[in-house]
Amino acid sequence: MPGTESRASDAKLVQYLNEAYAKEKELELSLQAHIGMTSLAERKAYKKRLQEHLRETKSHARQLERRIKKLGGGPGALSAPREAAATGAGKAAAVVKGQVAAAKGPLHMLRGTSDQEKLLKNAKTEYFNEHEEIATYSAIETLAEAVGDAETAKLARAIRRDEERMARYLERQIPTLTRAVVKAEIPAAERASRRRT
Repeated sequence: MPGTESRASDAKLVQYLNEAYAKEKELELSLQAHIGMTSLAERKAYKKRLQEHLRETKSHARQLERRIKKLGGGPGALSAPREAAATGAGKAAAVVKGQVAAAKGPLHMLRGTSDQEKLLKNAKTEYFNEHEEIATYSAIETLAEAVGDAETAKLARAIRRDEERMARYLERQIPTLTRAVVKAEIPAAERASRRRT
């Protein structure tokens, strides 16, 4: 029955899009916390890039929300559109994810023995999250193409490219931030450039 197939594909797309939406909303909070922690004068460029990515992340969430609604779902509706509206389970799941994300920001402030190490740990977390998003958008793009939804595939591809750019940026930052940890926490006499073996 064609109508059933269409609804099944839309429901699966809504599910995947909502997973991406929840992650984007989670990362908004995380990025805001990381930006607030990035106060070192020598890390202005890093802070600026995080601020740019926060704007991208908010834009991604808005674009996903529009697409989800167009497919008959609502943001946070993790099951089929009609089922989620009837149960409210999707909204409850989105609220819980938001609360977990809100709790992570302050916890990130506690990790590390120096400001430099906190920045490094945040960058590693951001790098991990970017790759999770890349995988998510790759899956959405593939699913959308498989069910003939060119608009969703195009959206997923565009967002995936933003996430790939951010991941490449973070990949370049991790060695720089690690060297800053070395400089801040390892006595000069113990650094490789000063050692004689």
